[in-house]
Amino acid sequence: MMRLAWLFPGQGAQSIDFLRRLPGHAAVGETLREADAVLGGGVAALDQEPALRSTVGVQLGLLIAGVAQARALQALGVRPDVVAGLSVGAFGAAVVCGCLDFGDALRLVRLRAESMQRAYPSGYGMLAVSGLREATLQAVLAQVDVGRAGADGGAYLANLNGISQFVVAGSDAALAQVALLARAAGARQVERLDVAVPSHCPLLAGSARMLREALQAVPLRQPAIPYVANTTARALRTAADIARDLADSVMLPVRWHDAQGLLLELGVRCFVEMPPGQTLTRLVHNLSCRVDAVAADACSMESLLVRIRRASALEDAADAP
Repeated sequence: MMRLAWLFPGQGAQSIDFLRRLPGHAAVGETLREADAVLGGGVAALDQEPALRSTVGVQLGLLIAGVAQARALQALGVRPDVVAGLSVGAFGAAVVCGCLDFGDALRLVRLRAESMQRAYPSGYGMLAVSGLREATLQAVLAQVDVGRAGADGGAYLANLNGISQFVVAGSDAALAQVALLARAAGARQVERLDVAVPSHCPLLAGSARMLREALQAVPLRQPAIPYVANTTARALRTAADIARDLADSVMLPVRWHDAQGLLLELGVRCFVEMPPGQTLTRLVHNLSCRVDAVAADACSMESLLVRIRRASALEDAADAP
């Protein structure tokens, strides 16, 4: 039975000083130094302005933070049974499951982010919509006046995070229309996210093709533990399938709610969110089931270890004859 899942967040989870909040463990320092060597410096500034306004800076910072925290936990003897990462968080999951080398992941994420930023340097983004069912939101998207929104001005369902929690990608003009229409349709909350590109939609098909080619030149290994995919919400157990998910995720919707359901079916009862933020932890808490979920960014390493061990002990007691 798979009891412990590590979750890696995507863009939008970043905040000032998120790298500085990482635990003071030797594995964290080693990871930061490794990233600095691969990237040619600048890692210390990735959790500061202006890097937090850069797609490249944010995506690299998220990868580094997630892998650093994971390595610190592994050094203390804690290892996951399964991993999943939302959007760029999938690269951290691919590193931790053993499929992708950290240095290669850094180079791929930099390439990914540069391609996305170059394709849409301004005028695009993402919008969170809560309180509508998927069919209602799809009807809202169908009402967007593409002509008025301009070239490449459509709006697309990008993230399916819950039964009534979604993210829409598109141009500023299209997202403004979606916001008005969604509120009129009864949405509980509509909020622009701190994401400057239209991720997980057909507008980024070119970035997906570029990533496929880049991944073909990178040595991959069979994962040691399952990796749950963004695009299909299935547990992947081969390097080829993981590479396909890493590339295609930039242009296909993220099916995170379905991924959470699969993790529950696999027997996961403790979810640990790698830093930064608590977005994925909140989504787990929204599930109608009894599981433990904790964000590493919200507690000390000591408290995190206690929560993990307590959850493991409760599962052992439940399994006892």
